[in-house]
Amino acid sequence: MLDGLPLVDAHVHAARLPTLKPAWKEWAADFGDEAVLGRVYDPRGTVDPARFNAYMAEQGVDVALVLAEYSPKVTGIQPVEDLLPLTELFGGRFRMIGNINPHLHYPVDEELERQIALGAVALKIHPVHGGFAANDRALYPAYAICQDARMPVVVHCGTSTFPGSSNSFADPVLLDDVLRDFR
Repeated sequence: MLDGLPLVDAHVHAARLPTLKPAWKEWAADFGDEAVLGRVYDPRGTVDPARFNAYMAEQGVDVALVLAEYSPKVTGIQPVEDLLPLTELFGGRFRMIGNINPHLHYPVDEELERQIALGAVALKIHPVHGGFAANDRALYPAYAICQDARMPVVVHCGTSTFPGSSNSFADPVLLDDVLRDFR
């Protein structure tokens, strides 16, 4: 709770450390807190659900939106299945945000439906790390599902310094078509 209101952490990556690229590990070493990593990860580099839940509770987080990511060239792949131990054991605190990459998922609507069936409550599109434009027509079936289900869509429009990022896809003007075609 924060000032009597539920505290929602809307951007949590609980990645398996062995799946991450070296650049992410360097970033975490520069900006992260090794003590926190040691508290929430097991020796194999996998999030321990009970310890992670306790850490979030200690920090006052009522709900955490945990993110899947399919960015093999930039940060790595964290499939939605990696998040299931958190969402299944502590679904009151953890909610999954799915992720679609049109270079990896075909057809995207079937993959999004699969992720929704696993518990995804929103969809994140990461053009900068995925190497595609947010207005890529291959994503339109996923946007249609989200519109029909009134499911939020999160789009990464910021730049990234990770090697392999395509910052030309960070421009929010690329969303103009999407915002016109979908609510």
